[in-house]
Amino acid sequence: MEPLPERAAAPGDPQPVVALDGVDVVRDGTTLIQDVTWHVLPGEHWALLGPNGAGKTTLLQVIAGYLYPTRGSVRVLGHEFGRVDLRALRRSIGWVSPSLARRLHMSESALEVAVSGRFASIGLFFERPDPADLTRAEGLLDALGCSHLVARAFGVLSQGEQQRVLIARALMADLRILILDEPTAGLDLAAREDLLESLAVLAGTPDGPTVFLVTHHPEEIVPVISHTLLLSGGRVVAAGPTAEVVVDGPLSLAMGVPIEITRLDGRFWALVRRADRD
Repeated sequence: MEPLPERAAAPGDPQPVVALDGVDVVRDGTTLIQDVTWHVLPGEHWALLGPNGAGKTTLLQVIAGYLYPTRGSVRVLGHEFGRVDLRALRRSIGWVSPSLARRLHMSESALEVAVSGRFASIGLFFERPDPADLTRAEGLLDALGCSHLVARAFGVLSQGEQQRVLIARALMADLRILILDEPTAGLDLAAREDLLESLAVLAGTPDGPTVFLVTHHPEEIVPVISHTLLLSGGRVVAAGPTAEVVVDGPLSLAMGVPIEITRLDGRFWALVRRADRD
């Protein structure tokens, strides 16, 4: 499969990383996504926030080329769906989720798991990483605070440590887009904060990938996540700079309960306000 050719943006007009216009996704008579228009520009990092069933993962499956829209247009990295080989496009997109850890070989070292991302393989069988591959994997693990885990078996790592190793694995592929699908699910508070700190380092790296963070919890949106897409029932409730979207009104509408947002040290903390509890 040949690499995708680059498509140049018009002078002075930055080409969106992602451009969705009027996108619907209907499966088995059920509308999963309805009339979504969403543009992501270079240098932006986005959180996708909303309740269960809001359409967050479905929308990112469209971006990653795993779901084709029923209606509307999709352009990712300058390439229009219907005119691009989605298999080639997916080589520029990484997806990290807790479910991925269950598919890996627990006896392999953290370094072996990380370097396997160079070959997009589950485990190292016939693949033979060269010294440059190993050096890059070690560097990524170090940047994510995992240098002390290099020789340790993946299966004995904590869930938070495994997630950071999986992020290093995804980055071995020189990605343009990195999707983190509820990466803190199941983590305790300390592990969650360690992972979010690693995310902040990653998203703040010059020339790094555009990061999409899927979450149910506003407090997980670290300051480096510049923008937020708020979804409910497959529709966009609000989209834009995080400080303008993660506020009482839109969040209450999306979540279906009255919510009060407090900001502390650049983070957003939500409190549900019910009349019968006041």
